[in-house]
Amino acid sequence: MARFVLRRLIGAVPLLILISVMTFSLVLLLPGDPAITIAGDSASVATIENIRERLGENDPILERYARWATDALQGDFGTSLFSEQQVTDSIWQRVPTTASLTFVALMIALAISLPAGLIAGLNPGTKFDRIATVGASMGVAIPSFWMGLLLAVVFAVKNDWLPAIGYVPLTEDPVEWFKHLVLPGFSLGLASSATLTRQLRSSVITVMEQDYIRTARAKGLRGRKVVFKHVLKNASIPAVTALGLQIPLLLSGTVIIEGLFSLNGIGQYAVSSVLLRDVPVVQAVVMMSAVIVVAANLAVDVSYGYLNPKTRLQ
Repeated sequence: MARFVLRRLIGAVPLLILISVMTFSLVLLLPGDPAITIAGDSASVATIENIRERLGENDPILERYARWATDALQGDFGTSLFSEQQVTDSIWQRVPTTASLTFVALMIALAISLPAGLIAGLNPGTKFDRIATVGASMGVAIPSFWMGLLLAVVFAVKNDWLPAIGYVPLTEDPVEWFKHLVLPGFSLGLASSATLTRQLRSSVITVMEQDYIRTARAKGLRGRKVVFKHVLKNASIPAVTALGLQIPLLLSGTVIIEGLFSLNGIGQYAVSSVLLRDVPVVQAVVMMSAVIVVAANLAVDVSYGYLNPKTRLQ
């Protein structure tokens, strides 16, 4: 298993290098000039040129990339062009909010999809299976921002059961932390739960038709043992793949949900930075998001090695 993980880590290095090149290059194609944005439209040409020189915009592109990549490897993404704060520090201040939202959304998605997908897969064609299938289709079709608005109106505006805006750190009050994240977490996790439910249902139906399941039943194994030891473990491989694909979707969804529920997270920080053309912040957010997605894919690969030993041999 250690060699299996090591191979995956080595394979991720070229991918991260390619992502860093694309991130540095594509951000430079954003419309506008940061020097003009900082100096203002009425600034003189000399002032704009001084700012460009200070930002290093006049240096060759390869030199600028090498300098940026070297600093990024050390965790230094430079200084914001407008707030003049260290980009890394500003992002870390917002990580707990975005991480908490993503975690709660993922837990809600798993809490819905695991029992729904498993029961529907074990009982295909039943009333529950039809309800789960229709519900999953609706969950995929409903936009997260529309669901967020609906939940805010019902649970916050009309009934005042849950707060609709703001964030309370976990270390201050765990109960308030959870209450502030229920509505945005459900809005963000609904589509993921629908996707996971459909995938798990399909996988369970396929596994239940395999010969080794019929053999296990013929040997007299109890139904619960067959389900949790044989069916669920083998059906989890496609579901884990779908789960890994949900991580980048959840991260991208925080951009909308954080704005809707007034959460000061990385998503909102990225949006405001794009509008201001704050290049160091945009580059840092994109690069850190890419690292998280690569790490999630690595975790999925490692789970393959646990769920299916043949993967380690391959």
